[in-house]
Amino acid sequence: MGSLYMAFLFGGGLCLIGQVVMDLSKPAITPGHILVGYITAGAILSGLGIYQPLVDAGGAGATIPLSGFGHSLTQGVLKAVEQKGLLGAFSGGIEATAAGIAAAIIFGYVMAVIFNPKG
Repeated sequence: MGSLYMAFLFGGGLCLIGQVVMDLSKPAITPGHILVGYITAGAILSGLGIYQPLVDAGGAGATIPLSGFGHSLTQGVLKAVEQKGLLGAFSGGIEATAAGIAAAIIFGYVMAVIFNPKG
């Protein structure tokens, strides 16, 4: 049960940081800035080997938020570069995250068809 609490605390902490940054910097930093910042931070921390210990401690709280997407991209690139060389740098991130990207597109489309989106 301890890992459940760690996931909640870690994921909640990431959300809290993003919300505080947006609230303290209105209107300069938008949700789009937070999105890009978290993905970039996750990728950089993963490349430096810092994010994996956070994943080990925080579990789903570290892998599900946007920083976890950056981590997955980076790990996919690193693995593909080991296997395929330089060409892996172009395909590894997409291969590692393809299922999540496809699910987001499909479920987003289904929800737009079922519900009436406001434009």
